[in-house]
Amino acid sequence: ALIHISFCLQHEQGRFLCFDHLTFWVGNAKQAASYYCNKLGFEPLAYRGLETGSREVVSHAVKQGKIIYVFSSALNPGNKEMGEHLVKHGDGVKDIAFTVEDCDFLVEKARERGAVIVKEPHTLEDKYGKVRLAVLQTYGDTTHTFVERAGYSGSFLPGFHPPLFKDPLLAKLPSGKLNFIDHVVGNQPDDEMVPVVDWYQKNLLFHRFWSVDDKQLQTEFSALRSIVVANYEETVKMPINEPAMGNRKSQIQEYVEYYGGPGVQHIAMNTSDIITAVRLIPHCSNLCVSGKRMLCDVYVLESKNNLNVQVVTMSCSASFWKSITFACVNSFSSHSEHRQDNTGKNTVFTHACQFEDFELFCFYNIPSFRQA
Repeated sequence: ALIHISFCLQHEQGRFLCFDHLTFWVGNAKQAASYYCNKLGFEPLAYRGLETGSREVVSHAVKQGKIIYVFSSALNPGNKEMGEHLVKHGDGVKDIAFTVEDCDFLVEKARERGAVIVKEPHTLEDKYGKVRLAVLQTYGDTTHTFVERAGYSGSFLPGFHPPLFKDPLLAKLPSGKLNFIDHVVGNQPDDEMVPVVDWYQKNLLFHRFWSVDDKQLQTEFSALRSIVVANYEETVKMPINEPAMGNRKSQIQEYVEYYGGPGVQHIAMNTSDIITAVRLIPHCSNLCVSGKRMLCDVYVLESKNNLNVQVVTMSCSASFWKSITFACVNSFSSHSEHRQDNTGKNTVFTHACQFEDFELFCFYNIPSFRQA
């Protein structure tokens, strides 16, 4: 048997703090942002477009808790980079941004170790202060932006203005009860998981936080292998998946084929009350995207250290692998109750306590696919 020993290395200076935001390249940024606000409880945060001086790209940023998503679209038909990305992948996550300390040092060290720097460290500035940014290439066409916000007091980033319009109906909708991004999953073709993991270990000094193989994570038809990499403080977690042999084609392989290569398969978002969060999402069990009906499942996972982890995955048919995972951790020591889920068939264990320990939570929404 092969035993892998991973050491947690800390940067000499600078560090990765948390997920800053995710940028989606989409065909219609305004419509995508509106969907997340109307269906998932987000609120408009910031805008960049023609009215703010951006002549090539329009971006709508939305926020809920500490989660920020930016939806960007090309304004002109000649935008080759964004156009080719949409033709190849469709709507999807282009960039995963990290909040960092000492952006320049982290970029220089990554460069020395062989990372490809897409955009050199540069400064954006407005009346609220300065932000230092840089962009690195990771798996497939996906990138990482390093964001150093020291002293910046604006709502998002320089160049973004308050939303030009806020739908008055949003104030009538309940909060989605989503707190922060727990992890972001990147799917890879067969035999490419380990090289990607090595990239994070070598260039960003992330370490192997958790791993499973096809003997541990499989259904009757589908199987996968996964390694979770994390920063030193373990506040950023990135599961890296690849397909494994099963009775049918792995869901990871289906994603890679339909997306057109490696990419972000799903985003897991933390909630302190998973049952309420799902019930508050309007018509959650009947969401339709591109004509595909979304399916909601509740998983109740129990670990040896008396943690109850509830995971809800909204997924859909194999031809549309865009899913969102909600998860929360509850301690058995607090007030708890048993109740039926909305089908009346499955007993769901839940209770009222707030999530406290981030480290104990993060790796147990890994079953992001439906059980057969």
